[in-house]
Amino acid sequence: MQSQFIAAINQLCDEKNIPKEQVMETIKAALRAAYRKDYGNKDQNIEVEMDDESGLATVYLVKEIVKKVEDPEIQISLKEASRYQNDAKEGGEVKIDVTPMEYGRIAAQSAKQVIIQKIQEAEREVMYETFKDRENELINALVQRVEGKLVHVNLDNKLTTILPQDQQIPRERYYAGQRIKLYLDKVIRTSKGPQLLISRGHENLVKKLMELEIPEIKSELVEIKSIAREPGIRSKIAVTSSDPKIDPIGSCVGQKGVRVQNVMDELNGERIDVIQWSEDMEEYIKAALAPAKVAAIEFNEDETRATVYVNPDQRPLAIGKSGQNVRLASKLIGLELDVLDISDMKGAQKDEEKPVIEDISETGLDKTVLEKLEKANLTKIAQLKGLAVGDLVDLEGITEEEAEEIAQAVKAAA
Repeated sequence: MQSQFIAAINQLCDEKNIPKEQVMETIKAALRAAYRKDYGNKDQNIEVEMDDESGLATVYLVKEIVKKVEDPEIQISLKEASRYQNDAKEGGEVKIDVTPMEYGRIAAQSAKQVIIQKIQEAEREVMYETFKDRENELINALVQRVEGKLVHVNLDNKLTTILPQDQQIPRERYYAGQRIKLYLDKVIRTSKGPQLLISRGHENLVKKLMELEIPEIKSELVEIKSIAREPGIRSKIAVTSSDPKIDPIGSCVGQKGVRVQNVMDELNGERIDVIQWSEDMEEYIKAALAPAKVAAIEFNEDETRATVYVNPDQRPLAIGKSGQNVRLASKLIGLELDVLDISDMKGAQKDEEKPVIEDISETGLDKTVLEKLEKANLTKIAQLKGLAVGDLVDLEGITEEEAEEIAQAVKAAA
């Protein structure tokens, strides 16, 4: 009759589709290592045999039978060997039973560790086989538990993996039993086994959710040309249609905004701006910077950067809170955008008597304030000219007192 130990191994091997021979051999290797550590040494030749029915382990010290013993750890004389084995012969081997009395406990602990390890390896392999052909897909997940900043998720009710912190939506709260959608970026093999690169912050998560919610995108009547995203805060999506009868923006927004609202709800309230893509770069930039109205645009020689001129009352809108609007627009169109006042266009009258200060760092402001402005992508005097104290306070981390200092510095530089 099988022991409970062997029966449990058989059941787990069947459930997890793990070869029993592989598990048993790994258990034997663990027992050999455990014996050498607790009772012997690394030079000994140890063998472990396990009964397939009872699960009992027997440990043997294997020695070579020699005429003259030079290393007693691995060699034994014929006379001594004959005490353990009647047919012992010089040049052969003898197995000496060295099983300790309490070895059953050690065997059970080693077997438990090996089985856990094998189950984890098998589950990772199953995970790889299940998802290797599903890269760039939207997958359903159920939050199993939250441990600090790590979120353990169950994928498609089959396998469990971790959603790391850097792939989560900032400030989104996760809880056990919560259903979420994830973007499967890649399935890779690492030194620790197969791994899924899943994300809630990837730009393509927005794209896949839009495909799910909007039939015109799924059927390719409407095409998403570009996405710029700051997870949990705001995304800009440029869309177009090859069919002149189809309004790409209207298709994405839906009646009363219901379509895009469903996507925003799935993304923890993240704002989504849908704009019209255009081959005309000037038109594209104007759409990307909406709701601000652009007065003029100048491109540098290699067209990798553009200077956008706006009226003073439009500068806060064009730049956005903490520079977010211009930052997303730059990413969306693939050009660096500098937003300046219309009065700063080339040809505007300058005071030649007064040295021209272009960079805010030249005004003597405190280093901490300069770092906050740099983070908001506001380092030029021309950029800051049209911003009032109230606009500056809206920037992340800037206090009212610091806003006053910035305003005075800009005024003095101008």
